Amino acid sequence: MKIKVLDTTLRDGEQTPGISLTASEKLRIATKLDEIGVNIIEAGSAITSHGEREAIRNITSEGLNAEIASFARAVKIDVDAALECDVDSVHLVVPTSNLHIQHKLKKSKEEVLSQAIEASEYALDHGLIVELSAEDATRSDMNYLKEIFNSGVDVGVQRICACDTVGMLTPEKSYEFYSELSTIKAPLSVHCHNDFGLAVANTLGAIRAGASEFHCTVNGIGERAGNASLEEIIVSLKTLYGKGQNYTIEDNGSSIYQTDINIQELYSTSKLVSRLTGVYLQPNKAIVGENAFAHESGIHADGVIKNAATYEPIVPELVGHKRKFIMGKHIGTKGLKNNLDELGIKATDEQFKEIFEKVKSLGDMGKCVTDVDLQAIAYNVLELKREQKVKLEEVTIVSGNKVIPTASIKLKIDDKDILEAGVGIGPVDAAIVAVKKGISDFADVELEEYHVDAITGGTDALIDVIVKLRLGDKIISARSTQPDIINASVEAYLSGVNRLLEDVK
Repeated sequence: MKIKVLDTTLRDGEQTPGISLTASEKLRIATKLDEIGVNIIEAGSAITSHGEREAIRNITSEGLNAEIASFARAVKIDVDAALECDVDSVHLVVPTSNLHIQHKLKKSKEEVLSQAIEASEYALDHGLIVELSAEDATRSDMNYLKEIFNSGVDVGVQRICACDTVGMLTPEKSYEFYSELSTIKAPLSVHCHNDFGLAVANTLGAIRAGASEFHCTVNGIGERAGNASLEEIIVSLKTLYGKGQNYTIEDNGSSIYQTDINIQELYSTSKLVSRLTGVYLQPNKAIVGENAFAHESGIHADGVIKNAATYEPIVPELVGHKRKFIMGKHIGTKGLKNNLDELGIKATDEQFKEIFEKVKSLGDMGKCVTDVDLQAIAYNVLELKREQKVKLEEVTIVSGNKVIPTASIKLKIDDKDILEAGVGIGPVDAAIVAVKKGISDFADVELEEYHVDAITGGTDALIDVIVKLRLGDKIISARSTQPDIINASVEAYLSGVNRLLEDVK
């Protein structure tokens, strides 16, 4: 089964609001998609702009294994733009519903059919693979839809695609709809939107009905409510439609629907796309969300520790994810003990009880207890001295409406003074850049997430900053609460850095 991942970042046809990627960023994503086994990458819409064509050419010149496609309308100028970019194929899209034909194109059905075939023949004559795609297919007259597809197949188009452009299908209707189209003598693609939250379910229904290719996006990003999610479809096909699959990271039974995707790279791919696009991934996102394998409830944590299958449908390692136990008022003793063990902290029964009560108390106050918080609580109970490798001596910020935000910092690392400076898009960013440069000789710490809340109202509000940092495979969270957002951000960052550096001693 072929998988086509859509570029929904810059192309004119389906733009994700608020995303603007550089050519190099688009290339990084395309390279990652190729590495994990995606068969077809729609790299953009060549007609959109000079910058879009440059980005597509960067991808086509990379020599990737995947077929590289450009979105194109059924007009010669779009095909010519795609040819300029040396793509392998075009996703040639033509509206087929009465609504689109009458109100958007203001043409007759005969004119649209003629235009679709003429553009298809032109692309084929110039050596392109053509995937003829019907826009708003699910609200189109079935006889007309079949006429366009059959006419396209007659002139040589290699694939056909029916688009549920505004997500109007249900899983039952999807199966019926794509079953009827599966009789056409060409590979059938499914393209679903998520306006009603059914894109993945409808895609799975179409695959059952005979679709041999599905369109999707990483993290389900896309215009409006997004498209079908790559990671959710892949894991569903492997596990829910698998033969002999039973909670394992090993492929001990082939799936009914085979793909070429390296499933263990799904989480890292998700994080890369989220970071480059700036599209925040909700914590409860299926498969790749930070809470997908997180447990706080004492009952759940106890069950997972004894047998993970009790509260997890798959092991997190299957998709390259990790399990974690959240510390809050619902945490149980087993979950807390697991977290303390990961920190290498040993406590007596009496000490453990005190730590447990302190964590519960913070949870009752509505506090998020981070890894660094737990370590501080435990060290205080055990009366241990915590050595800080990196200490902040001074931070100075220069910023203004006509000044590039600049930060200078002075750190003390193992009794050695380190002076650094950095610039950023804002004062907090500049400060973190400066700190990261200051510790670069000791560790390459990546800022995975940054979250800030104003605890009280007014301009003098207390600021609560929570960060998530990564060093290699180790991820920890840290926080700081201060009136000053810059100091709070730097303090939280350095708290996390010190924890990570302790762990690699």
